[in-house]
Amino acid sequence: MTKNTKILITGAAGFIGSNLSEYFVGSGYDVIGLDNLSTGHLSNISHLQEKDNFHFVEGDIRDVETCSSAVIGCDYVLHQAALGSVPRSIKDPITSNDVNVGGFLNMLIACKDAGVKKMVYAASSSTYGDSKALPKVEEHIGKPLSPYAITKYVNELYADVFYKTYGLNTIGLRYFNVFGRKQDPNGAYAAVIPLFTKQLMNKQSPTINGDGTYSRDFTYIDNVIQANEKAMLTDHPEAVNTVFNVAYGDRTDLNLLLDLLKQSLSKYDPEILNVDTIYGPLRAGDVPHSLASIDKAKRLLTYNPQFDLKAGLDEAVDWYWSNL
Repeated sequence: MTKNTKILITGAAGFIGSNLSEYFVGSGYDVIGLDNLSTGHLSNISHLQEKDNFHFVEGDIRDVETCSSAVIGCDYVLHQAALGSVPRSIKDPITSNDVNVGGFLNMLIACKDAGVKKMVYAASSSTYGDSKALPKVEEHIGKPLSPYAITKYVNELYADVFYKTYGLNTIGLRYFNVFGRKQDPNGAYAAVIPLFTKQLMNKQSPTINGDGTYSRDFTYIDNVIQANEKAMLTDHPEAVNTVFNVAYGDRTDLNLLLDLLKQSLSKYDPEILNVDTIYGPLRAGDVPHSLASIDKAKRLLTYNPQFDLKAGLDEAVDWYWSNL
């Protein structure tokens, strides 16, 4: 399958995109990586640039010509490029919409015109919005609670229309709080696990928004890589032109998350166990609880996540301790 199979990975220098690039290059695929480096880092993929089966293109998905050029000759597209973060979208909804909706539409057009076999794209658990039902099941969503959530839901609507109108095969993967190696701990919109890890390593008190009882389905990066590969390669007729939750299928509140992080880090520095926690106000747009049903992905994609939170944290902490 890998011989002469060509994949375009957008957002290839970002957290998830760089991990996907590394995996598929290592598996023998020809990989084109596209990124404008606004939030991604060349250091994430610098070791791949010497590989014969990896080619990096610096470009922006907001430019349709860039998308069209990058996708030429590709069999599959793994579309990860986006502006993440609910707070970022609340502060600047216009740019989030330009990238996440306009850029997504450009990629759909490019895939349609190039005749790619399938476009697998990063959807989001934020699409569940104000739905209080747990676990989250793909067919039942609520109203979005942030501009970011709206953009990711619009992606799903566009993908559905492009299948019905043009016959473009797509699969959306609703990621639930992905974490792991190469996730950036810096910047105003850093995700909670890399941010807390960096703060604890520096003996700084992490700040939890709220009382720490909000819970998430934290999902290690290797589970996400598995889901992308299975979505890309599946020929199950019910699996195409739909969306899947990508998660571990368990939820952990922020207080317990912090305790587990301290435990993982304490093998390097026992004093980290004594770092205090600060509690601050809740963030606008935050969903109280998130838990995925992964039954649909198990049934149609044979998705079988191998890393629970504790195993993933141990792996992630090892990487951060060696690289920060």
